[in-house]
Amino acid sequence: MREITYSVAAREALSERMAVDPTIFVVGEGIGRRGGNFATTLGLYERYGQMRLADTPISERGFVGMCCGAAMTGARPVVDFMFVDFILDAFGEIFNQVAKMQYMSSGRLKMPLLMRGCIGIGGSAATHHSGSYYAQFANIPGLRVVVPSTPYDAKGLMNTALTCDDPVLYLEHKNLLATKGPVPEPEESFSVPFGKARVSREGKDVTVVALALMHRKTLEAAEALAAEGISAEVIDPRTISPLDTDTVLESVRKTGRLLIVDESFQPMGVGAEVAARVADQGFDDLDAPIRRLNGAFTPTPYSPTLEAAIVPNPTTIAQAIRDLVKE
Repeated sequence: MREITYSVAAREALSERMAVDPTIFVVGEGIGRRGGNFATTLGLYERYGQMRLADTPISERGFVGMCCGAAMTGARPVVDFMFVDFILDAFGEIFNQVAKMQYMSSGRLKMPLLMRGCIGIGGSAATHHSGSYYAQFANIPGLRVVVPSTPYDAKGLMNTALTCDDPVLYLEHKNLLATKGPVPEPEESFSVPFGKARVSREGKDVTVVALALMHRKTLEAAEALAAEGISAEVIDPRTISPLDTDTVLESVRKTGRLLIVDESFQPMGVGAEVAARVADQGFDDLDAPIRRLNGAFTPTPYSPTLEAAIVPNPTTIAQAIRDLVKE
């Protein structure tokens, strides 16, 4: 394997699929010659041309509706929203058309539409460019929600998304884009299945479920805690719709304790869903209450100091694990 960045891994998957599937095209703001705000399509315009990489006006609902129609008629569109916050401008089309079309047509129509956007707090992006609204979209039946945490998964899940006949929301944390990790060579085709979590660190004292940037921060915390004799098992869900509960339950049977770490808001969030499922199906395996550690339930400030204060970090994650192990 070679070491490449998360961003390069996802872009490589898109380019490789475009090379073998002429029905794939990409639309979005600045995704043509510019190569995307986060280099998501860098170099692809020169390779595939303007018919397959089309810059759009600032009209999210309009181009999602257009791509919904294209997907119904046999194409495989990719919509690049830049930020997940902008996806909200197309919520009506996604909720009422994209996610429901296969059901409303009794399966006669497919909806192979991939929608992508960056999530996460950082870079003084403030309230309109810092959202992580995966919990809201996971509440929509018919829509798959994917949140890769590593370069390997960025490519593997992108490969799966680009061959899936269901609509997929692919969310990339902007603070992970430059991180590097092992990824197979281009000639080694691979994919990562939806709904299969990964145990990224084995442990025996506590189970910690964390996704996106929080997965990386949790691994840092677990490494530090190992020196104190605390053994934390870390699980990366990879996808939250579908959500792999079995892997979490199996881990909790071993550790007896569960902490869910999530950058996004706590009320009605991913942590609440994971906690509810474990309480329903694995209550007798618990030796302590399920705990959650989330970002603050507040609009995101501009100030880098305040940004850092409202999201979990390795220090606060480590302390939450210590507290839980003592219960």
